[in-house]
Formats: sequence, structure tokens, C-alpha cells
Amino acid sequence: MWRGSLLRGTACLLQAAASRCVRRRHVSSLCSRLVPHRPPCLQSPWGTGYFLAHRGYKKDAKSTVDFPVTPITATDIKQYLRSKEVPFHDGYSCLHVPSIFMEPSAGKDGFSLFIDKTTGQFLCKDTLVEGSWEDLQDCLEVMQKEEQDFLSPHVLLGYPESIEEQEDRERELREVQRIWSSSVPLSDLPEEEAQLIKTMFQITKISNATLKRFGVRLFKPTKSLVFPWFGGPDSSLKGVKLLSAQSSDTDRVVYNEATVPKATSYYNLFGLPLVGRMDLEVVVTGHELDSLAVSQATGLPTVALPRGVNCLPPVLLPYLEQFKRVTLWLGGDIRSWEASKIFSRKLGLRRCSLVRPGEFRPCPVEALARGKNLSQIIKSSIPAAHKSIVSFKQLREDVYGELVNTDQVAGVKWTRFPELNRILKGHRRGELTVFTGPTGSGKTTFISELALDLCMQGVNTLWGSFEINNVRLAKIMLTQFAMQRLEENLEQYDFWADKFEELPLYFMTFHGQQNIKTVLDTMQHAVYLYDINHVIIDNLQFMMGQENLSVDKFAVQDHIIGVFRKFATNSSCHVTLIIHPRKEEDDRELQTASIFGSAKASQEADNVLILQEKKLVTCPGRRSLQVTKNRFDGDVGIFPLDFIKSSLTFATPLKGKHRLRKVAPKPESEEDEEGDAVKKKEEIKKEKSTKATKTPRTAKSPAAGAASSQKGQQD
Repeated sequence: MWRGSLLRGTACLLQAAASRCVRRRHVSSLCSRLVPHRPPCLQSPWGTGYFLAHRGYKKDAKSTVDFPVTPITATDIKQYLRSKEVPFHDGYSCLHVPSIFMEPSAGKDGFSLFIDKTTGQFLCKDTLVEGSWEDLQDCLEVMQKEEQDFLSPHVLLGYPESIEEQEDRERELREVQRIWSSSVPLSDLPEEEAQLIKTMFQITKISNATLKRFGVRLFKPTKSLVFPWFGGPDSSLKGVKLLSAQSSDTDRVVYNEATVPKATSYYNLFGLPLVGRMDLEVVVTGHELDSLAVSQATGLPTVALPRGVNCLPPVLLPYLEQFKRVTLWLGGDIRSWEASKIFSRKLGLRRCSLVRPGEFRPCPVEALARGKNLSQIIKSSIPAAHKSIVSFKQLREDVYGELVNTDQVAGVKWTRFPELNRILKGHRRGELTVFTGPTGSGKTTFISELALDLCMQGVNTLWGSFEINNVRLAKIMLTQFAMQRLEENLEQYDFWADKFEELPLYFMTFHGQQNIKTVLDTMQHAVYLYDINHVIIDNLQFMMGQENLSVDKFAVQDHIIGVFRKFATNSSCHVTLIIHPRKEEDDRELQTASIFGSAKASQEADNVLILQEKKLVTCPGRRSLQVTKNRFDGDVGIFPLDFIKSSLTFATPLKGKHRLRKVAPKPESEEDEEGDAVKKKEEIKKEKSTKATKTPRTAKSPAAGAASSQKGQQD
């Protein structure tokens, strides 16, 4: 059921692990010296006064992805509203409906309730009431039955907050107020100190007037910039984001961000209070500093996404409905360009334009520092809507961008598997990876670490584990994340669990055989709601089950693979599909042809990975990962893996360090029998060779040759 406001009481145990890297740039050694050296980011970026007060056992509502019982479409929503005689306007991504939670004579905007066309979820901007499509239907039925003109916003509170949830929410609000009251505007600082802070964050071109207009402050204890979140009908302070700078040993400065409340409850469009009701154009950026640069250089309304280019929460779409033109300038790299294309589908392709990254179009704050004309860059943005046929003239800039940004085009790099980066070059959107390996070789364990590596770098991940339950899978991934057996260090569980909870990781609640349409609908729902970049299906055969044996199982598998291929392309989402191999001899290595039903799987896949296991040898050197197909650049190869049982992780051994050893020796009796048999065979060969040398070589007729060969066979 629904919760009453955007700032819901979730299990928000604030810890420093919530700080995430939002930008990494090279700066001068002078700037590095300006940055205070702080302890590692395991400490709180806003001080040590607020840490875990107690342990709360709660299930995060977003840790699992459940699909609605009855998927809804925009046509179904419109038909229902017409049947209830509810007027509506058809917007870009939402339907606009008069609010049913306010009196008609309240004087507010008549159509202030927004219904998402994709999910059916609604939000009333005047009262901050939100809920599902089923909740809205219940409200309309109650109004019609009781003949009421409006309902109280509290009518849907079927599950009030628990005492623990209320305490957590109040604690968050107190911490927000403490940080805000302890912060000071940069204009109140001495000129020299303010200039040092600006140099630290590379915003020397942004004026104090712009910082003051957006409410940006400085939190002195950690020298962090504070960006406020003002929301609600009364524009009250709902939260803050802190941006801190930390120097490294290599004269680099890393910028980290932390939010209060935590990221999963932080729904802010920075700069929204400065947007007027009559504004019809807005520039959406990926970071708060970029919004400051755009606003100062162009004077256009601008807002920043709460979590950068990783996520555009659907709950924020109603606040962008008033704009007829939305320019997405999320950054200056390929990753921001891909995010712009995905977000434009949510916002509506007809009104969106995208700033293509390039050498002359960096991120806004860098463009301002270089003296670029930001207004001209925005005017040169390209429309998101496109036709089915394009010419090379339209693709020319994209091709050039891929040639210039080869590393970014290759995708996200793995940190735990450098050899895989050498072959595959990286993890890319829109691709289909087929992964296989012998039964019991550790396919699930390996692919969970592979996905965890990417998830730790901000790749939003959805797990579909049909063979093992989510609790066991989460335990494996948590052990790999902590790099240790937590059952032996239970006192550290809360620390690692809190850090693990901040990862953009979600699980489907399916188990066993499932209908492919239901699974696909869930995946599409998750991509829209949580901006999923990577989906893992473990595994294909277990999902198909053993029912309907009369149906051609190969045809069914080919159909499912084709569906996943189409989903990966259309959703710009990477799909990793685990498929069991056919039964092979223990001493034979698997090949691409060993994949069960390999014709369709190997053809549709962009990458084919095989976890090889030599069952006749003992570890180390027992397992290796082989790439047999790489559609990106054609490189293939194989490298060994060592399994570390204490942390359930795989590592690449040093070259030449390990050698294969045979399996444990057999009993002496068996060895003696095998030795006697070998000796007898050698004696027989010697006797035959001596006979052959004694017999003279004479010409033989065909009949004689046949007779001699027949005699040899008899012998």
C-alpha cells in the first residue's frame, strides 16, 4: 500500500558508506594541496556525531522487484477515467487529472494530480499524496459510492508508520536541520577563503550571487558544499546533499557525494523552486554544479537530477510536465549520452533534445571554465525523436564521437578481472552475453562476482535467480563484497550490510519455472522504474522448467533467446543469460557448440563466455574463463582463475605460478594391475616386430594379400 509523502520512513541508518563518487577529474597539484586530507570515506562526510544508534532489521522495499498483478496500459487508464467521468489532459509522460484530495474551491491548479502512463502510479503535487493505480481506483470507487467531491489525503493510510520508522524519519529531519543550520553561505566567508573553496571544487567562474540564489552553502567541519532540497506545498527543507573533495596519493582530487536522507529516499530536482509556472523550457543536468553553470551563463531554467546520470525516478516526472522543450545536458562523455537517450523516452521523445558530447561540448561546468558559449551549445542540441531511416550525415558525429572516446565506448571496466577487460574491453549497454560452464563448476558464484564488480561502479543491476533463492544469492554476494566469511565475524555484519544496501542492486522474486511474458514485463517495469542497466537470468533451462514436454523445447528456447535479444536492443540494457551445456566427457573442454541448443544462442549473443573446468586435475589451475565470441572487436582468448573459498571470489593467478597436477594416485593394487597390463602389451608389440623382420619381403597377389590380412585379424 501507499505511504503518505515523498519522504517516507525507510530504514535510513546513515553511515559514511553512503558517499559515492560522482565525478573524477584530474586537477593541479595546487588544488590537491588545498583539499584537506581526511580519513578514508568509511567515516561520515558530515562529521562523526551521527552514526548507527541501533540496529534495524527491515526489508528494503526496493531490494526486490515485484510486477503488478495486472499490468496497466495508457489505454486502460483512459477508458477507466472516462467510465468514471473524470476529465483528463494527455501529457507527455503522464495524464493530468483534477486532484481528488482537495476541495474544488481550494483555488489550486485544477489538474494537479498526475498519473504515470507506464505504471499507473499517481502523485498529487498539491498534497504530495502518491500511490499505485489500484489505490487511485479504490479512491474513485469510494467517492462514487459515498457521493463525495473529494477525499482526505489520509484515506489511504492503511499501514501507518511503525514507531521505529517514525524515529528514523525524525532523526533524518533533525540531521538535515543540523547540517543546514551549521552551514554558511559562501558570500559570508572571507574573500580569500571563498576563493580557495571555489578552486577546490573548480567553480571559480561561478559567482557568489549564483551560489546564493540556489541556496548553496559550505559545511565547514568537512569543507563540503551543501545543496538543499526544498519541496512540498510549503517549500520546506526536505533534505541536503553534501559534495566533498578528497585528495589521493597521485595528486588527484575525487569528489564524493552523500545525501540525507539516503539515496533511495532522496527525490530532489535541484533548482526546481526557482522555476516559474509560466516557464516552458528547461535544461536538465546530471549534477548540481552543472546547473549553476547553465543558469549563470544562459539564464534558462535548469534543474539537476538527484542521482546523476544513473537514475531518473518516475516520481519526478510530474514536475517536468509543464515544459514543452526539455534539453538534456547530462555531461560530456558517452555514458551521459546513453543516459540522455534513455531518459528522453521517459520524458517524451517529441519534446526532448540532447546535447551530444564531444571535444567542444564538455560538461557545463567545464564549458564555463573554458569560456565556451553555453547558449550556442544548447541551441545546437539535436532532437531525440528520429525516423526509421537515417543517413551517414546524421550518424557522422556519432561515429566521430566513438573514434575519439574509444575507452568510454568500450563500456564499464571490471576492477576484479583485468584480463577480461583485455579481451572484451568492457561492459556495454544493449548487448546479450551467453555464459555457460559445467554443472557444479561455480557459474552462479562467478557471475555474481562479475555483476557485483559492475554494480559497485554504479551499474544498476537486476538479478533473476530462478535456481537458488534470493537470500542465498544475497549471502554469496555479500560475502564477495566483504571479501570474508561474515559468519566468522558477525560483529562486522551491520557495517558491511549497510554498505551493501547502498548498491543499486535489485532482485526478481521469481523462482522456478516462469512464463516468459511475465518475466519480460517485470524486466521492462524495472528498467523504467529503476533505470536498470544490467539484467542477469540464472538460468534459462530452470526458468523454462520441465513441463509441456510435448512441445519442441528447442523451439521454445530459441523463442526465449530471441525475446531477450530484442529486449536488450530496444531497452539499451545488457542481458547476461546463463545456459547449461550439453553433457560432455569429463576430459573434454566445452566449446560454443556445447551450449544447449547452441545454434540460436550463439548467433544472437554478442559475447559468449565459457567457464572451463578440468575435472581430472586439482586446483589451482583447475578453472579458466574462455571468451569464444566478442562481437565488439572480435578479440577472443582464455585466462586461468583461482577460486578463493574464504571469500567465494575468483582471482587471476600470476603467470607461471601454478602448474596442473594429476588427480590423487590410485591404490597400489590398481597401479600394479595397470603396470602388468602395460608390460604385456609392450611384449606383444616386440614379438610382432621381430616376426616382421624375419619374414622376407616377396611380391604377393591380391588374393594372397587378402588371406594374410584375414589371418592377421584372426590373430
